[in-house]
Amino acid sequence: MEPPALLQALVQPVWQTSRFRIDLSRPRVMGIVNLTPDSFSDGGVHQGRIAGLAHCERLIAEGADILDLGGESTRPGAPEVGLAEEMDRVMPVLEGALQLGVPVSVDTRKPELMRAALAAGADIVNDVNALRAPGALEAVATHPACGVCLMHMRGTPETMQQQAVYADVVSEVAAFLRERCAALEQAGVSAQRITIDPGVGFGKSAEHNLELLQRQGELLALGKPLLVGWSRKSTLGVVARRAVGERLGSSVAAALIAVQRGARIVRVHDVAATADALVLWQRVEEGPSRG
Repeated sequence: MEPPALLQALVQPVWQTSRFRIDLSRPRVMGIVNLTPDSFSDGGVHQGRIAGLAHCERLIAEGADILDLGGESTRPGAPEVGLAEEMDRVMPVLEGALQLGVPVSVDTRKPELMRAALAAGADIVNDVNALRAPGALEAVATHPACGVCLMHMRGTPETMQQQAVYADVVSEVAAFLRERCAALEQAGVSAQRITIDPGVGFGKSAEHNLELLQRQGELLALGKPLLVGWSRKSTLGVVARRAVGERLGSSVAAALIAVQRGARIVRVHDVAATADALVLWQRVEEGPSRG
């Protein structure tokens, strides 16, 4: 396997979305906007249109390049939310977020919400189920330009941790993502619209998650930008022995390691700290100023 630095040169340098062509020559920060009452670390805090939009504005001020709105918790064991309830949580905030001048992603498994969000102007569909629900792939493929993130997960959030058995987690995740990318491209979606996510914490043990980070460079061979979400995950609690509210340091460290190993987008709760760390990393990578 080639080293990550060489494989990174093979990865597409942009992410085409509905309204924005996102330059990935530098790492981008995707700010998490949980519009749920039961997400694992901040459920209920930003629920409702006013609180949700205030959080969007705060994340942009802190340095978020992309907003990711979600109306259904996908923590381990979470039950599925009904379509009407999820749409009621997401659509009012989406309407306002689209006026804030940054790409807006909708994190959903439901084709009906995908179609409604895209019709309203959403830029990206971020699907933990990798567009496997009936009608999901078609919802994205019939849109002329939206971006999409395909994530690896076994089963559903309710059942995924019961399926965390792999012979080689990195190879199996890569094979799954390769197949889903091919299915989308065969449906007419251009490669520049697609990013991939190995699904840290989704049907994987702490050791699986750490191996995905250690060998993350192998996923670059798929030629797609990597979007990763380590923020406040339970594996960080296992390693650092910290409760969910005490994982800022390990979350920032994991995001930085992921970027050093080739990730182009990091999905985080703590935008300001992550953005500051990446600014310093970028400055060091560019070398001393010649000015």
